Amino acid sequence: MVKMAGMFRPRRLDLSGFINTRVIRDHNKRMAIEQTEPERQALRYMIRNTSLPQRVRAQAQLQLSQMHPYTRPTQVKNRCVASGHGRSIVRAFRLNRFQFRMQAIAGELPGVQKASW
Repeated sequence: MVKMAGMFRPRRLDLSGFINTRVIRDHNKRMAIEQTEPERQALRYMIRNTSLPQRVRAQAQLQLSQMHPYTRPTQVKNRCVASGHGRSIVRAFRLNRFQFRMQAIAGELPGVQKASW
């Protein structure tokens, strides 16, 4: 387990923008998912493959359930890259609605302008 703990705490973060503990945790989850995705896909394939013996499928299911929770894709939450906020995120820009509005008004977002009619 000690070896696994180091995997989720990188020594050097390649983040930009606002950083708080939630953003760092989300970044670590994304990196862990990226590293373990081939293994998870292989285990899921083994579990669903009915031509394999039941014992092999059960072992694969046990291995998949014992993997660290950070390796599950459902653990990832979209967060604002400017403020770290976790709600009302505009996916195309990875900003929450308030930051999106402020940056759009300031003209910092390409192709976005405030509507007027």
